Amino acid sequence: MSDLIQLIEIPKIEDPRGNLAVIEKDVIPYDVRRTYYLFDVPSGAYRGGHAHKECLELLIAVSGSFEVILDNGKEKQRVMLNNPTKGLLIPINMWRELENFSSGAVCLVLASHTFDEGDYIRDYDTFKALENA
Repeated sequence: MSDLIQLIEIPKIEDPRGNLAVIEKDVIPYDVRRTYYLFDVPSGAYRGGHAHKECLELLIAVSGSFEVILDNGKEKQRVMLNNPTKGLLIPINMWRELENFSSGAVCLVLASHTFDEGDYIRDYDTFKALENA
């Protein structure tokens, strides 16, 4: 497994009536300041296409599946998320692209910071220049 990938196991409580996944303070290494989710992503579309300077994010496929391409400026790694008890921790200064969403897929994102446009690196050439500096 590449150093780019850090999967976090989300505790699951099994019950015949349905399972329950629990994310509390010890599951992820930061306080959650923002929660959002992606859904109804059209076939062939992609999301992401940026990196963060300070914000950490945990991505979870709570329904369906999608792929995440991680890029640290030197190597790329593709990760399939399709299990609601596995979260992909994305560190700072990591370019990410999300694609190949299945029908009905929902991507939950737990972020360490509130939205701040200044935290985003949205241009890949700028990202590469910063990583190679």
